[in-house]
Amino acid sequence: MENNLIEKVQKTFEEIKLEDETGFEFWSARDLMKNLGYKKWERFSLVIKKAKLNCLNSWWKIKDNFIDEKEFFQEAGKTNKDWRPRENYYLTRYACYLIALNWDPRLLEISLAKTYFASQTRKLELAEAEIENEKRLQAREKLRKSERQIEETIYFRGIKLPVEFATFKNKGIQALYGISVKKLKQKRNIPEKRALADFDSEVELKAKDFIYAMTDHNIKQKNLEWKSKLEWELVDNSKATRKTLIKRWIVPEELEAGEDLKKIEKRREKRKLR
Repeated sequence: MENNLIEKVQKTFEEIKLEDETGFEFWSARDLMKNLGYKKWERFSLVIKKAKLNCLNSWWKIKDNFIDEKEFFQEAGKTNKDWRPRENYYLTRYACYLIALNWDPRLLEISLAKTYFASQTRKLELAEAEIENEKRLQAREKLRKSERQIEETIYFRGIKLPVEFATFKNKGIQALYGISVKKLKQKRNIPEKRALADFDSEVELKAKDFIYAMTDHNIKQKNLEWKSKLEWELVDNSKATRKTLIKRWIVPEELEAGEDLKKIEKRREKRKLR
């Protein structure tokens, strides 16, 4: 009997699910209210208020998950001229899940609904994580190309040895993060012999790629030569990028290390072999 109820609850929530032209999924609060047995909006709106508070405390934007929607309705027996506005919300899966946390847990249907939205939210989180991982992999590969390009450019202008190029890169990283490479690795618990970029977020990878692109361009435009001038150009561009990030409330050294990109690459290769 419980399995039949689970199927019924899942089917019910899927039936009232809405979708826009981009494939974005959402639910009408008024529809959700009826399916959960609430007869009065005033009572259900109290549940929504609690869910909004949960959303705020979780550092999610309320307006992105609880979208105000004024709708017009007609009371039974009235004419077409008697349409009246009423409050409603379009809710994301996450908003529905937060609302579920504030429902009456004594009712089996509500308990199952809570499980449904929790599982669906988790699926969405996993899907989004995979998308982010793919973006990081693409950004990492683009950074590798930029590193090879800048290495080729500076080779003919005074920086030839691998150790010299490593020092060149490290000075740029220190200017971007405000601390040494060694301290940054310690801060993020990254093995000493591993590349920082393998643990960078997408924004860090793109920032470094932009720095190398600017540096490569300016070295050629200014026809710079000699180690000191080449390093100065890289450091100057790194400092400028750091200022831009901080203005946008992104402090590079305070970002957490991401999952090892080499592990993500291995997972992707295994999936291809299945």
